[in-house]
Amino acid sequence: MTFLFNYAFEPFNVEYTEHKMNYFWITLIHSLTPVIILSFLFIIGSIWKLEEKWNVVKEAFLIFSFFLMVGLVQFLIRDLIYDNPNNWSLQYLYEEIRNTFLVGTLFVLILIPLNFNRLNTKHGNRATLLNNAIGDKLTTEYPKTNNIKVNDFEFNNNQFLFAKAEGNYTEVYLNAQNPTKKLIRTTLKNLETLLQAHPNILKTHRSYLVNCNYIEKIEGNAQGYQLHIGNYKVPVSRNKIQKFNSYMKRE
Repeated sequence: MTFLFNYAFEPFNVEYTEHKMNYFWITLIHSLTPVIILSFLFIIGSIWKLEEKWNVVKEAFLIFSFFLMVGLVQFLIRDLIYDNPNNWSLQYLYEEIRNTFLVGTLFVLILIPLNFNRLNTKHGNRATLLNNAIGDKLTTEYPKTNNIKVNDFEFNNNQFLFAKAEGNYTEVYLNAQNPTKKLIRTTLKNLETLLQAHPNILKTHRSYLVNCNYIEKIEGNAQGYQLHIGNYKVPVSRNKIQKFNSYMKRE
């Protein structure tokens, strides 16, 4: 998209007398630079598992940092492309960064709504299919009953609805007929370890554990799913969707 936009419309001033190669190749080089940098960022994100802790603020910071890196690289490769004695001037540093932000912001404004609509439709359609599995597979069989003890608090695993992380504490929601909430001093990770013997209890979000036997309805949105449990809504984040889908489709 960047290549077609720059090559077809030439949105910025082009000094052909300074070019060391054909404008086609110059445009291609400028267009490949963000692809290479973005690929590098995806690799880093996969290694560090950044999606687990993702939010809108971090995404905005990533986009800003991405544009800045692209602008800096475009500036650093000027000597390979342009025959200009002022290639290393602050003026061209400013221009390369400014131009990157202008073009990048244009595409962000176009692509973010399109991607939002794509994810919203995709997750909505999947949620509709998964709703058929709730009555057939999840409420007919319950695991063996046993009590879970955390410090001085004890609860029955079949009464467990979901849990929500609150720093070093965890909110535990119990009893489908008469829902109650208990704040206990333990991390969600520790509680997940204590409940790992129960396959119907899944981590659907970095801050949530859910007893899938009590899911009443599933809704899809751009972020993932929303699970309806009584009057509560529990999220399934995008990086947990595959695991959640596999559980819901189990034979």
